[in-house]
Amino acid sequence: MLFAVLMLVLALAQPRWGLAWEEIRRDGVDLIIALDVSDSMLVQDVQNKGHLSRLEQAKREIVDLLRIVDGDRVGLVAFAGAAFVQCPLTLDYNAAAVFLDDLNTDLIAVKGTALAEGIRTALTAMAGAEHGSQAIILITDGEDHGGEVAAAAQQAAEQHVRIFPIGIGRDEGAPIPKPDGGFVRDAQGNLVLSRLDEPTLQAIANTTGGIYSRSVAGEMDLERLYRRGIRAMLKSKRGAARRRQHFEERFVYFVGLAALALMLEALLPSDPRRRTTPP
Repeated sequence: MLFAVLMLVLALAQPRWGLAWEEIRRDGVDLIIALDVSDSMLVQDVQNKGHLSRLEQAKREIVDLLRIVDGDRVGLVAFAGAAFVQCPLTLDYNAAAVFLDDLNTDLIAVKGTALAEGIRTALTAMAGAEHGSQAIILITDGEDHGGEVAAAAQQAAEQHVRIFPIGIGRDEGAPIPKPDGGFVRDAQGNLVLSRLDEPTLQAIANTTGGIYSRSVAGEMDLERLYRRGIRAMLKSKRGAARRRQHFEERFVYFVGLAALALMLEALLPSDPRRRTTPP
């Protein structure tokens, strides 16, 4: 009996030894977040417990999105007058958040906003991915100084990539702050107002079969778009398998020994010295 109790105690300790390989596979989509980092994103016309810049609001929403994605590869593209890949497609959402934190309006020397460059760079970043499982979230105020937006959206549609634009800013516009103080003015000395251009963003969504949303401070716009739009409309692809090592559980052997000990004790005759003799 003592041996059986000892084996059960050892089994409860869940002993493990010996390495084994396990295959892990996740299904998901490839998602590139193309973020406008032009100077107009410094405009502070987002009201959320005080005034936030458009860029600050956009980064907050992306951080919220990174907390809920699971199994999707996520990448980051930054664009202004030019564009570059800030973070390639990855399942490491913590790394993506670090790359996101580094984004600011000083990263790109070419000023202005070229939406087409942002879209085309995002398409390049997901080259080779499975058709029907790709999406671009385009976060911008919609002002475009580069042209060719319609052509870039058509290119995305031909590659079966849906674009989900998020418009950030206000219709009435607001002045663009300068790093050294004051606001941007035109040649005549008038304040330059940056306005949200919703028609352009709606046209991009319509061309590619995506959904346009307007960012509203305090609401989970990006999370809602992800759950009701991207995950609902795109088919998940079967992700590549990854292998990892783990220790094998061995408690079952101790449970078996305990059961065997109890069976043997039940089958063996009792100790004759403990028998009582009849009177």
